Amino acid sequence: MRATRLAFHAVLLAALFAAAPALAVPALQAHRAVYDITLDKASDRSGITGISGRMVYEFNGSPCEGYTVKFRMVTQIVTGDNTRLTDQQTTTFEDAEGKTFSFVTKSFVDQNLDKEVKGTATKETKGLKVDMDKPEKNSIELAATQFPTQHLVELIGKAEKGENFYETNLFDGSEDADKVMATTVVVGKKTDADKADPEAPALARLATDKYWPVDIAYFDDTDKSGEEVPEYRISFKLLENGITRDMVMDYGEFSMTGKLVNLSLFDQSKPCPTK
Repeated sequence: MRATRLAFHAVLLAALFAAAPALAVPALQAHRAVYDITLDKASDRSGITGISGRMVYEFNGSPCEGYTVKFRMVTQIVTGDNTRLTDQQTTTFEDAEGKTFSFVTKSFVDQNLDKEVKGTATKETKGLKVDMDKPEKNSIELAATQFPTQHLVELIGKAEKGENFYETNLFDGSEDADKVMATTVVVGKKTDADKADPEAPALARLATDKYWPVDIAYFDDTDKSGEEVPEYRISFKLLENGITRDMVMDYGEFSMTGKLVNLSLFDQSKPCPTK
């Protein structure tokens, strides 16, 4: 499963982000969010009869320091008579100007290391260069794109302007870190929070904050077959400060829900120094 992208939802154009002053970037809240993962639905073809687990997403940083994300998702997947435990751990750093993005992902199956992907992506004049350290040293040239925090900033900006549909692309270092994903984003109208929302206790003082309903479909940008079928899609509720909740992660043959059960807000970094 493409678990690493579950932590990243949306978008800012690279040139706009790099050229904009710090005040133009929305105040993204540093936080740690914990979600309970459960099976939503599964086709007979998938063979999946149950999924349960937990996802932890930790976001830190600022427009002057850059952004660090630590992500972990542990799931127990039941298929017929078999049960498999998967554990995906990802750490990324995106520099303040959105020019470099370092990433490392370790995937475990039944507590045994199954795969490790590590590298650094750098924006260059003609596109994106990805220097891989693991599983083996290699360099890959990809099309120009943006990174996850830029993706999130763009999404919030477009939502605030009332733009309800747009297309963009993204590199997040997931899978084999060898391709750019195209995305289509649908943003609903800003909505009042429901006092009876089951996630309200975890949200605490943010329980009354309005949110945008968002749906993002991810496509393989290298697929030239002509079949415009998303590899997967994610829907969620997005707060103005970048916190997401009430997720549905749809992989076609099966889907999972992610419900917020705990939220810790961190002290924000000091404002960027004026130049």
